[in-house]
Amino acid sequence: MTQLSSHRDAESSQAPVANSNRPHTPTLSPPRSKTPPTHLGRQAQLDLDGARRHSRAGSEAVDPDVLSRKLKEMESAGRQRELTPGRSPSRKRQRVYGDRFIPNREGQDLPASYQLLHDDGSPATPSRSKKRNPHGEINMQRTEEANRTYARVLRNEMLGDSVPQVHSISPDFFSTTVHDPTRTRTPPGQSSISALPPASLTPSTPHKNLFSYSSRRGSGQPTPSRTPRSRNEVINFDPRSAVYSTTPIRHESQQILLSPRKQPRYVSKVPFKVLDAPELADDFYLNLVDWGASDVLGVGLGSSVYMWNSHTGRVNRLCDLGDDNITSVSWIQRGSHIAIGTNKGFVQIWDAEYQRRLRTMTGHVGRVGALAWNDHILTSGSRDRNIFHRDVRSPNQFMRQLTGHKQEVCGLRWNTEDGQLASGGNDNKLMVWDKTEKDPLYRFSDHTAAVKAIAWSPHQHHLLASGGGTADRSIKFWNTSTGSLIKEIDTGSQVCNLSWSKNSDEIVSTHGYSQNQIVVWKYPRMEQVVSLTGHTYRVLYLAMSPDGQTVVTGAGDETLRFWKVFNRKVEVGASTSGRLVEWGTIR
Repeated sequence: MTQLSSHRDAESSQAPVANSNRPHTPTLSPPRSKTPPTHLGRQAQLDLDGARRHSRAGSEAVDPDVLSRKLKEMESAGRQRELTPGRSPSRKRQRVYGDRFIPNREGQDLPASYQLLHDDGSPATPSRSKKRNPHGEINMQRTEEANRTYARVLRNEMLGDSVPQVHSISPDFFSTTVHDPTRTRTPPGQSSISALPPASLTPSTPHKNLFSYSSRRGSGQPTPSRTPRSRNEVINFDPRSAVYSTTPIRHESQQILLSPRKQPRYVSKVPFKVLDAPELADDFYLNLVDWGASDVLGVGLGSSVYMWNSHTGRVNRLCDLGDDNITSVSWIQRGSHIAIGTNKGFVQIWDAEYQRRLRTMTGHVGRVGALAWNDHILTSGSRDRNIFHRDVRSPNQFMRQLTGHKQEVCGLRWNTEDGQLASGGNDNKLMVWDKTEKDPLYRFSDHTAAVKAIAWSPHQHHLLASGGGTADRSIKFWNTSTGSLIKEIDTGSQVCNLSWSKNSDEIVSTHGYSQNQIVVWKYPRMEQVVSLTGHTYRVLYLAMSPDGQTVVTGAGDETLRFWKVFNRKVEVGASTSGRLVEWGTIR
């Protein structure tokens, strides 16, 4: 008993000596316990130190009851520390939903995340390589051109030579050993009888079935050889034949794909100049803007006429009629003379260069809303339904009176080359007059609204375009030599003005509700080249610059907007010096 006590005392006395070299916080880990060692409390540590000192001081044995009590106190202190949360948060156990990972989106705001998505669908990493096309119209034109090319190739592959092609291929044709009507046919441009294939190889007109299948004579494709296989067979030496083709399409289709493409034309959708035009009337039946050959723009505002010089940018007031309002303005084709129609039915002729009135003509009892020049003949249309031909060289007020319309005349245009006059009225009628004849040559009743927009093509004889008002919304093209309707298109809105391009086969139209747009059309396909917007009221007025590059539009929002929509026409040997006011007299 004494040896056991001494041994225990020796072990207890040696334990603190081994650890006396380095500071160490006493820990407790009961034997064969899985609980990790924990730091003791201050009171438990004092008791343990006291017990050790007591064991060192004497050789008496340790009381087992005291030791058991101390051990229980230390164990209870360790458990309390385990239950107390530490500084580092404990890791929560992840939920397991099954064999697949199903994301939990309870904490996400899906509508907000959708609004934050980029164009490529990733809210965090937008694509750097993706670039937006700055010109949507050019992209649309390229798409349309690609669709037309695809349609031509498809028609050529299905229907063959029955469809006219752009490139006429006429290779030297000798003969072939295989009768394949879809591959070996005489091109349409080949008219020589000696170059035609034998009668047995002449293609026949296709029936309802476009595709037919038949077995070829022999086991394989014919290949050229030095000696023919039989006396009746002739070798095909045509290098363009389908026998030697490395592509599945015809040679004509290859020519279509290899043909040069016309580059799309970019038109700016922003006007390069905007001028204020106070008191510009919002009246569909008036014509208050015209651009003269001297490159001066005339505008009727209220009771005054103003002139804007495009070279200097200066604005001058030509006249002020006082108690009478301006209802129409029209420049002579060559010169500095301008005709003015008034609300009281007068027609005045002014010399814009010297700013003086030359003449005042009467005859109308209503406002004069339309004017048109043909050399020395000035034609006026009025609300009184009459049209007057006036020879400005004669002292008479008018030389001919035309009474074809039943309501106000709101559109007049002369075809100076063919000597024909087109007139449109609020009675939905379009009439064509031959020179100064009293009776109309044609009377068209196809429009269902007022006809104000009228334009003659400068590129083709006897081609007339007309546009209808709100209830009609269409542009119609007429052949005035035969009186037939060539083409019509529904624009979807009121057609206020029409003007042909001087440099290309295109036409400009201005519209009213709902977009108040200016549209450039490619004739004869009538495909939109560009649509321009910016006016807040219907675009009632339209004029084109003498060089044919710029159009100016006016609306009830009291603004004039200048758009560059056409390119300059290149003329070989044309003079660069322009004569602005060289033609100043009326004979």
